[in-house]
Amino acid sequence: MGGLKILLPAVLVLQVFCVVFFLADAYADLMGYDAAPGVKESDTFEYLVVLALTCGLAVTAFEVRRLMRRGSQMESALKAASGAFAELMTQHFNEWGLTASERDVAMLAVKGFSISEIATMRERRDGTVKAQLNAIYRKADVSGRAQLVSLFVEELMGEALMNAPEAEKPA
Repeated sequence: MGGLKILLPAVLVLQVFCVVFFLADAYADLMGYDAAPGVKESDTFEYLVVLALTCGLAVTAFEVRRLMRRGSQMESALKAASGAFAELMTQHFNEWGLTASERDVAMLAVKGFSISEIATMRERRDGTVKAQLNAIYRKADVSGRAQLVSLFVEELMGEALMNAPEAEKPA
């Protein structure tokens, strides 16, 4: 993928150069800078080349953009799949603006500890942990622990289920 990051934009730049060159040449031909003005039979090929290059340029630009976006998505999925779960959680916690206490509670909740277990570990009352969990759910825009966990699971799984063939998709 590293070589494509350089090669595809280089091909795109080359195509832009060719399109500009042939457009300038076609314009010069039409204006009569080379000979008599107007379209000559020999210029038709040049116009077709300009059209083909322009189409190729558009397709290449679209593909470069798509491949770069896909590469970024794949890097994110690989990062998550290679054990960066804690980093992924930290990123979301930062985005949600969780306090240090809320981060600890969220981490323990995602690990599956009950409210009373979290309260015992943190030396807090159950009511305090419930209030912190409610604040976490509100900031994460979820309704409960299951949805909180599913946010991370969905990101870890990426598009694996979405891209599965129809026969393999769960019913």
